Amino acid sequence: MPLSEASLLPVQPETGQPTAQAVADFLLSHPEFLAERPELYRVLEPPKRVHGERLADHMAAMLFAERRRVRSLEAEVDAAVTAGRAGHGLTIRVRLAVLALMRSTDVVDTVTQELPALLGIETCTLMSEKPDRRGILPLTRGTVSRLLPPGRDAVVRATPAGEAELLHQEAAALVCRDALVRVPIWTGYPTLLTLGARDAAALPARQAIATLAFLGRAVAAALAR
Repeated sequence: MPLSEASLLPVQPETGQPTAQAVADFLLSHPEFLAERPELYRVLEPPKRVHGERLADHMAAMLFAERRRVRSLEAEVDAAVTAGRAGHGLTIRVRLAVLALMRSTDVVDTVTQELPALLGIETCTLMSEKPDRRGILPLTRGTVSRLLPPGRDAVVRATPAGEAELLHQEAAALVCRDALVRVPIWTGYPTLLTLGARDAAALPARQAIATLAFLGRAVAAALAR
Protein backbone atom coordinates (compact mmCIF):
# COMPACT_ATOMS: atom_id res chain seq x y z
CA MET A 1 0.00 0.00 0.00
CA PRO A 2 1.56 3.37 -0.87
CA LEU A 3 2.13 6.01 1.80
CA SER A 4 -0.84 8.02 0.58
CA GLU A 5 -3.13 5.24 1.71
CA ALA A 6 -2.25 6.11 5.30
CA SER A 7 -4.54 9.10 4.94
CA LEU A 8 -7.48 6.66 4.65
CA LEU A 9 -6.97 5.29 8.16
CA PRO A 10 -9.71 5.85 10.77
CA VAL A 11 -9.05 9.07 12.68
CA GLN A 12 -9.80 10.45 16.13
CA PRO A 13 -12.58 13.07 15.84
CA GLU A 14 -10.98 15.44 18.34
CA THR A 15 -7.49 15.51 16.73
CA GLY A 16 -8.03 14.36 13.17
CA GLN A 17 -5.10 11.94 13.65
CA PRO A 18 -5.27 8.17 12.95
CA THR A 19 -6.19 6.09 15.97
CA ALA A 20 -3.46 4.02 17.66
CA GLN A 21 -5.22 0.80 16.62
CA ALA A 22 -5.45 2.01 13.02
CA VAL A 23 -1.71 2.73 12.95
CA ALA A 24 -0.95 -0.67 14.50
CA ASP A 25 -3.19 -2.44 11.96
CA PHE A 26 -1.54 -0.51 9.13
CA LEU A 27 1.98 -1.51 10.25
CA LEU A 28 0.93 -5.13 10.70
CA SER A 29 -0.43 -5.13 7.15
CA HIS A 30 2.72 -3.45 5.81
CA PRO A 31 5.69 -4.83 7.79
CA GLU A 32 8.15 -3.29 5.31
CA PHE A 33 6.90 0.27 5.93
CA LEU A 34 9.48 1.33 8.53
CA ALA A 35 12.33 -0.61 6.91
CA GLU A 36 11.79 1.35 3.72
CA ARG A 37 11.83 4.65 5.64
CA PRO A 38 14.80 4.52 8.08
CA GLU A 39 14.68 8.29 8.58
CA LEU A 40 11.59 7.75 10.75
CA TYR A 41 13.75 6.04 13.38
CA ARG A 42 15.38 9.39 14.13
CA VAL A 43 12.15 10.74 15.59
CA LEU A 44 10.49 7.59 16.95
CA GLU A 45 10.76 6.69 20.63
CA PRO A 46 12.31 3.22 20.95
CA PRO A 47 10.65 0.50 23.06
CA LYS A 48 12.06 -0.48 26.45
CA ARG A 49 13.31 -3.93 27.31
CA VAL A 50 10.65 -6.13 28.87
CA HIS A 51 11.35 -9.37 30.80
CA GLY A 52 14.98 -9.56 29.73
CA GLU A 53 14.36 -9.24 26.00
CA ARG A 54 17.56 -7.78 24.45
CA LEU A 55 16.27 -6.83 21.00
CA ALA A 56 14.57 -3.64 22.17
CA ASP A 57 17.73 -2.51 24.00
CA HIS A 58 19.77 -3.09 20.87
CA MET A 59 17.35 -1.01 18.82
CA ALA A 60 17.38 1.74 21.44
CA ALA A 61 21.18 1.85 21.34
CA MET A 62 21.17 2.07 17.55
CA LEU A 63 18.63 4.89 17.59
CA PHE A 64 20.52 6.76 20.29
CA ALA A 65 23.78 6.46 18.37
CA GLU A 66 22.15 7.62 15.15
CA ARG A 67 20.53 10.64 16.80
CA ARG A 68 23.79 11.54 18.52
CA ARG A 69 25.61 11.32 15.18
CA VAL A 70 23.04 13.57 13.53
CA ARG A 71 23.26 16.11 16.37
CA SER A 72 27.05 16.07 16.10
CA LEU A 73 26.94 16.64 12.35
CA GLU A 74 24.46 19.47 12.80
CA ALA A 75 26.71 21.07 15.43
CA GLU A 76 29.75 20.80 13.14
CA VAL A 77 27.86 22.37 10.27
CA ASP A 78 26.60 25.21 12.48
CA ALA A 79 30.12 25.82 13.79
CA ALA A 80 31.58 25.85 10.29
CA VAL A 81 28.94 28.28 9.06
CA THR A 82 29.48 30.55 12.05
CA ALA A 83 33.25 30.47 11.64
CA GLY A 84 32.91 31.11 7.91
CA ARG A 85 30.73 34.15 8.52
CA ALA A 86 33.11 35.51 11.16
CA GLY A 87 36.12 34.91 8.93
CA HIS A 88 34.40 36.61 6.02
CA GLY A 89 33.58 39.61 8.20
CA LEU A 90 37.21 39.89 9.31
CA THR A 91 38.37 39.72 5.69
CA ILE A 92 36.19 42.69 4.78
CA ARG A 93 37.43 44.69 7.78
CA VAL A 94 41.07 43.93 6.95
CA ARG A 95 40.51 45.17 3.39
CA LEU A 96 39.27 48.48 4.79
CA ALA A 97 42.32 48.62 7.05
CA VAL A 98 44.65 48.05 4.09
CA LEU A 99 42.97 50.86 2.17
CA ALA A 100 43.59 53.14 5.15
CA LEU A 101 47.26 52.12 5.20
CA MET A 102 47.61 52.83 1.47
CA ARG A 103 46.54 56.47 1.87
CA SER A 104 48.28 57.00 5.20
CA THR A 105 51.00 59.61 5.67
CA ASP A 106 51.70 58.44 9.23
CA VAL A 107 51.52 54.65 9.33
CA VAL A 108 52.01 54.25 13.07
CA ASP A 109 49.27 56.77 13.80
CA THR A 110 46.94 55.03 11.33
CA VAL A 111 47.61 51.66 12.96
CA THR A 112 46.98 52.87 16.50
CA GLN A 113 44.19 55.38 15.88
CA GLU A 114 42.26 54.24 12.79
CA LEU A 115 42.67 50.48 12.58
CA PRO A 116 40.89 49.61 15.87
CA ALA A 117 37.64 51.15 14.63
CA LEU A 118 38.01 49.65 11.15
CA LEU A 119 38.72 46.19 12.56
CA GLY A 120 36.04 46.38 15.26
CA ILE A 121 38.53 45.87 18.11
CA GLU A 122 39.71 47.81 21.16
CA THR A 123 43.40 48.26 20.52
CA CYS A 124 45.98 47.91 17.77
CA THR A 125 49.66 48.44 18.57
CA LEU A 126 53.00 48.21 16.78
CA MET A 127 55.86 46.82 18.86
CA SER A 128 59.46 46.03 17.96
CA GLU A 129 62.61 44.72 19.57
CA LYS A 130 64.37 47.69 17.95
CA PRO A 131 61.89 50.52 17.28
CA ASP A 132 62.99 52.82 14.48
CA ARG A 133 60.33 55.52 14.78
CA ARG A 134 58.05 57.30 17.20
CA GLY A 135 54.99 55.36 18.32
CA ILE A 136 56.43 51.86 17.96
CA LEU A 137 56.68 50.43 21.46
CA PRO A 138 59.82 48.57 22.57
CA LEU A 139 60.05 44.87 23.30
CA THR A 140 62.91 43.05 24.99
CA ARG A 141 65.09 40.89 22.78
CA GLY A 142 63.58 37.45 22.06
CA THR A 143 60.01 38.44 22.92
CA VAL A 144 58.67 38.09 19.38
CA SER A 145 60.14 34.63 18.82
CA ARG A 146 58.77 33.54 22.19
CA LEU A 147 55.24 34.82 21.54
CA LEU A 148 55.20 33.97 17.85
CA PRO A 149 57.48 31.00 17.07
CA PRO A 150 59.36 30.93 13.75
CA GLY A 151 57.16 29.71 10.90
CA ARG A 152 54.01 31.25 12.33
CA ASP A 153 52.90 34.61 10.99
CA ALA A 154 49.89 35.10 13.25
CA VAL A 155 48.10 33.58 16.20
CA VAL A 156 44.71 34.22 17.81
CA ARG A 157 44.61 33.64 21.56
CA ALA A 158 41.29 33.00 23.26
CA THR A 159 42.77 33.84 26.66
CA PRO A 160 45.56 36.44 26.45
CA ALA A 161 48.57 35.52 28.55
CA GLY A 162 49.90 37.41 31.56
CA GLU A 163 51.68 39.91 29.30
CA ALA A 164 48.39 41.57 28.37
CA GLU A 165 49.42 44.84 30.00
CA LEU A 166 52.65 44.92 28.01
CA LEU A 167 50.92 44.11 24.71
CA HIS A 168 47.71 46.13 25.09
CA GLN A 169 48.76 48.87 27.51
CA GLU A 170 45.85 50.69 29.19
CA ALA A 171 43.27 48.66 27.19
CA ALA A 172 44.46 45.36 28.71
CA ALA A 173 41.54 45.16 31.15
CA LEU A 174 39.07 45.26 28.24
CA VAL A 175 40.74 42.60 26.12
CA CYS A 176 39.24 39.09 26.26
CA ARG A 177 40.82 37.84 23.02
CA ASP A 178 43.90 39.00 21.18
CA ALA A 179 45.92 38.33 18.05
CA LEU A 180 49.65 38.61 17.51
CA VAL A 181 50.77 39.27 13.95
CA ARG A 182 54.29 39.27 12.56
CA VAL A 183 55.27 42.44 10.68
CA PRO A 184 58.14 41.48 8.33
CA ILE A 185 59.74 44.93 8.03
CA TRP A 186 62.65 45.40 5.65
CA THR A 187 65.18 46.06 8.45
CA GLY A 188 64.67 42.54 9.73
CA TYR A 189 64.11 43.63 13.32
CA PRO A 190 61.45 41.44 15.00
CA THR A 191 58.27 43.50 14.89
CA LEU A 192 54.80 42.64 16.12
CA LEU A 193 51.29 43.94 15.50
CA THR A 194 49.10 43.27 18.53
CA LEU A 195 45.31 43.33 18.29
CA GLY A 196 43.07 43.28 21.34
CA ALA A 197 39.32 42.70 21.23
CA ARG A 198 36.57 42.97 23.82
CA ASP A 199 34.21 40.97 21.57
CA ALA A 200 35.62 37.52 20.79
CA ALA A 201 33.72 37.43 17.48
CA ALA A 202 35.88 40.28 16.19
CA LEU A 203 38.90 37.96 16.15
CA PRO A 204 37.62 34.52 15.13
CA ALA A 205 39.91 31.68 16.14
CA ARG A 206 39.26 29.83 12.87
CA GLN A 207 39.79 31.01 9.30
CA ALA A 208 41.59 34.16 10.46
CA ILE A 209 45.31 33.39 10.41
CA ALA A 210 45.91 33.95 6.70
CA THR A 211 43.89 37.18 6.75
CA LEU A 212 45.80 38.53 9.76
CA ALA A 213 49.14 37.53 8.23
CA PHE A 214 48.20 39.53 5.12
CA LEU A 215 47.47 42.53 7.35
CA GLY A 216 50.92 42.19 8.90
CA ARG A 217 52.55 42.22 5.44
CA ALA A 218 50.44 45.24 4.45
CA VAL A 219 51.64 47.12 7.53
CA ALA A 220 55.24 46.21 6.70
CA ALA A 221 54.82 47.47 3.13
CA ALA A 222 53.33 50.72 4.39
CA LEU A 223 56.23 51.23 6.81
CA ALA A 224 58.71 50.69 3.97
CA ARG A 225 57.35 53.58 1.88
